[in-house]
Amino acid sequence: MALAITDLRKGVVFELDGIPYKVLEYNQKVVGRGGSIVNIRIKSLLDGKVLDKALKGSDQVDNADIAKKDVQFLYSDNDSFYFMDTNSYEQFTVPADFIEDQKYFLKENDMIQMQLFNNVPINIVIAKNVPLEVTYTEEVVKGDTATNLLKDATLETGLVIKVPAFIKRGDVVRVDTRTNDYLEREK
Repeated sequence: MALAITDLRKGVVFELDGIPYKVLEYNQKVVGRGGSIVNIRIKSLLDGKVLDKALKGSDQVDNADIAKKDVQFLYSDNDSFYFMDTNSYEQFTVPADFIEDQKYFLKENDMIQMQLFNNVPINIVIAKNVPLEVTYTEEVVKGDTATNLLKDATLETGLVIKVPAFIKRGDVVRVDTRTNDYLEREK
């Protein structure tokens, strides 16, 4: 199925020349009688390269056939992350550079969603917020809690975020995976 260029928006996945791309930025310019020109910044979901493209409003691109599969995160090493489909026990290996900063939100045995293109893993989708345990943070000095004081906290995955002064080692906090911001302390 073909997509019109004007159907592209930030976050839309499409196929161009047999390669799946995700739209990072979208800008449409209308030029007189000639129609419109669309400037897009896209990221290849196979190799991670970012490209700038200018397309005419009359052009079309193919809708990418992306399959989604629920998988369990098994473990990681320096180069790769390993996942398993819990229904078929099929294992998938994803290069570490595809995971990028999402690695800070993955714990062993977590269930996440994986995107596949022609049965090849291209991306993982994690929840918008996740609970993580605080493994290290400075103790607050009595009297310093009068204001909204923030301090650094290291979480179980190695991520360092700013948290309120009342958070202590061993607490479980909910973190926004898009911004790396503290949301709340789990009860």
